[in-house]
Amino acid sequence: MTYHILAFFIGFLLDLLIGDPHWLFHPIRLIGNLISGLEKKLHREETPRQEKKEKRQGIWLVALVLLITGTVTAAILLGAYFLHPYAGLLVESIMTYQILATKCLKVESMKVYDCLVEQDLEKARYAVSMIVGRDTENLDETGVAKAAIETVAENTSDGVIAPMIYLALGGPILGFLYKAVNTMDSMVGYKNDRFLFFGRAAAKLDDVVNYLPARGAAFLMIGAAYLPGKEFSGKEAYRIFKRDRYNHASPNSAQTEAACAGALQIQLAGDASYFGKVVKKPYIGDGKRPVEAEDIKRVNRLLYRSAFLGELICLLILLVLRAIVC
Repeated sequence: MTYHILAFFIGFLLDLLIGDPHWLFHPIRLIGNLISGLEKKLHREETPRQEKKEKRQGIWLVALVLLITGTVTAAILLGAYFLHPYAGLLVESIMTYQILATKCLKVESMKVYDCLVEQDLEKARYAVSMIVGRDTENLDETGVAKAAIETVAENTSDGVIAPMIYLALGGPILGFLYKAVNTMDSMVGYKNDRFLFFGRAAAKLDDVVNYLPARGAAFLMIGAAYLPGKEFSGKEAYRIFKRDRYNHASPNSAQTEAACAGALQIQLAGDASYFGKVVKKPYIGDGKRPVEAEDIKRVNRLLYRSAFLGELICLLILLVLRAIVC
């Protein structure tokens, strides 16, 4: 338990200090390669489409990816602890760091900010296309800024708070299992012709594993907005969260987006284009002022505040549990 708490803290610090350097190979890429390889072997589209068969194939994908991910992670982690507790601490700290994405979110979104400040819209569109799934070639400056803000807000849950919670509960084994589910959803969870049936299991499981963490992340964001300073409105964050948290096709995605829109007192979401098709979406927030490039910096400060609050709460809970167990 002591080593787990230390690794949980060290991994968080490493994420803040190092982030995800492009030269360093990331294990999530291995999970992505595994998903891609299994999808090619399992996914057999037939004419006419066979819904039940494709859904079964999708269930097999989820089962195999989770089994392989969990087994490999457990073997590496437990093997390291078997060699020596310090080796286990080192490996667990590195794994924890690799699962979190706080600095990565900030770095990638700030690339968009820098391009907007330089008034290079084409580069800004390209930069934001690297972190969002929507079409970006026709976005204006406001649209680019909104897209960057929304992805930071949503990934405050998916990329930081949710994995943090699963890491606290079950260490890197549960953490990597969560990331495997999240990666499957991002790769095959689309409601397009190819993945409508095959990706159903991955998408539904992602909704389940993110249900509580998304709401926890939203409350952390609201709490962060209440911290000293006039930059954010905690009152508006809570009001918009209560009103607009379900203004999204996903039961989870709008939770943190609503809290963020309220905290910044801007309007997010609305119609967006995906693969050349416009998708109608309700707005989130009241838009008491127009969205601007500086809001990208503001949402990152909100992200960091939320991450620190989440880490502090998780550490306190782990320390209390350690005291009870010992």
